[in-house]
Amino acid sequence: MKYPQQLITMVNNRSQGFHLEGLVNGQGNPNANLMLIGEAPGRTEIESNIPFSGRAGKELITALHGIGLEREDVYITSTVRSRPYAIKRNREHSTIKYPNRKPLKKEILAHAPLLDWEIQHVNPQIIITLGSTALQRILGSKFTISDSHGKVINHAILQLDSSSNTYKWTENMYTIIPLYHPAAIFYNRKLTSVIDSDWKVVEKCLNKYCI
Repeated sequence: MKYPQQLITMVNNRSQGFHLEGLVNGQGNPNANLMLIGEAPGRTEIESNIPFSGRAGKELITALHGIGLEREDVYITSTVRSRPYAIKRNREHSTIKYPNRKPLKKEILAHAPLLDWEIQHVNPQIIITLGSTALQRILGSKFTISDSHGKVINHAILQLDSSSNTYKWTENMYTIIPLYHPAAIFYNRKLTSVIDSDWKVVEKCLNKYCI
C-alpha cells in the first residue's frame, strides 16, 4: 500500500536513534476481509520489499492455501516496518550488524502511526495477529499467545494517542484472532497441528460461523 509522504516522514522522525533499517510497505488487497500483522521484516523482506517473503512467509502462504486463500486475497503488514538489528564492534573496531532481533517497545510505538493508518484504511473484517509482538501491540500485554491463540476476540484495539505518545483504546470494536507466528514451527514442530487447527478457526470466521 502506498502511504502518504507525510506519514512516512513522521515515522522516520519518530524512529531516529533506533537501530532499524529499511522500510517494507504493507502489501495485498486494500479492501481485504483479512488483515495479517506480523512482527518486523527480516533480511529477505528488506531486500524484496515484500512482507513475509522469507521462510516464515512460505509457511504463511501454505496456511492461507489451506483455507482457500491466496496472498493477493489478504492484506499483510507488521508492527514495525523496518528491520531491527543489534550492533557490535570487532577487534578491528569495525561495526557489525547482528539481525534479526525482536523490536523494542519504543520502536513499536514509533511505527504505530503506520499500522493505525493501515487498519483504518483497510478496515478488515478480521485482524490476525501473528505472534506475541503483534498480539500485544493490538490488545496489550495482558494477552499472551499461549492463552489466546485460536480464540475469536471481539475487543477495542490499541492505537497511538498523539497528544501523549502512548496508546489508547479505539472506540470501535474489532474481531481479532491471535495465531502463532509461522516461524514458531521452526523451533517447535509440535505446534504444527495446533497452528493448523487455529487456521480452521479463521476459515470458519470468514464463512460467518463465529461472528
